[in-house]
Amino acid sequence: MISAALLFTAMNLTIKLLNPAFTVWHIGFFRFFGGILIIFLIFGKKANPTKGNNIRLLIIRGCVGSVAFISLVTAIRFLPVSTALVLFYSYPAFSAVASFFIYGERISWSEMICIAAVMLGVAVLFDVQLSGSMTGHFMAVFGGAFAGLTVTLIRSLRKNNGPVIIYLYFCIMGSLVAAPMFLSHPVFPSSAMEWVMVIGIVFTSLSAQLLMNQGFFYCRGWEGGVFMSSEVIFTAIIGIVFLNDPASWRFWTGGLLVIGSVVVLNRINAEKAHRQNGV
Repeated sequence: MISAALLFTAMNLTIKLLNPAFTVWHIGFFRFFGGILIIFLIFGKKANPTKGNNIRLLIIRGCVGSVAFISLVTAIRFLPVSTALVLFYSYPAFSAVASFFIYGERISWSEMICIAAVMLGVAVLFDVQLSGSMTGHFMAVFGGAFAGLTVTLIRSLRKNNGPVIIYLYFCIMGSLVAAPMFLSHPVFPSSAMEWVMVIGIVFTSLSAQLLMNQGFFYCRGWEGGVFMSSEVIFTAIIGIVFLNDPASWRFWTGGLLVIGSVVVLNRINAEKAHRQNGV
């Protein structure tokens, strides 16, 4: 999960730095269609990569995930990356709600405190400002809601499907969503650097998504979201190291809240596992 968060950080920053001529639909199409090509090139020689279990749920997850990604990219285009991520990372809470309605799961008070502490840490870390585009703020929260539902559905799919098939259907549905707008006004990289950035988006998103899908084999949706919140710490570190952002008290306080919550949650899960196994 933490490896996936690091790769998603690289993807988000690349999207932010990409030429504004590339709209959310261009970025989405390159990511999704590029992912399809890579999966077929690597896995299509030995077997049919589209063969999975519960195709209907795979399609639903692909549509929901596509909405989440398009919403996040739109938010990043309207807002600073930090502000967009603060709002988007409300999705562990949305995932907890979705898990309650879909699986009937209840969350303990200690787990609820961990979720709240992560969200507080993210807000402290970036000193979120609610000024700016209301469209961007709405899309970030909207994307968080759909991301919460997405990671909840991945848990069901992961029981009988590998991470590749889950990501492939995500790419297929995402391509269908983005293709009409892309084809109406196609834009292609015009320089070597833009090609590197677009290809980088494809490969970082592919690697991150496969790692995340595999991670959900070991944890519930909202738990994975809490672990994935380490993405905001990586974003802050990049700002400090490469963009000369100050390592203020917000960085240390927010970072400790996020990391501490993840450690506590991991400890809670370990104790649950020991009790279930009679240890």
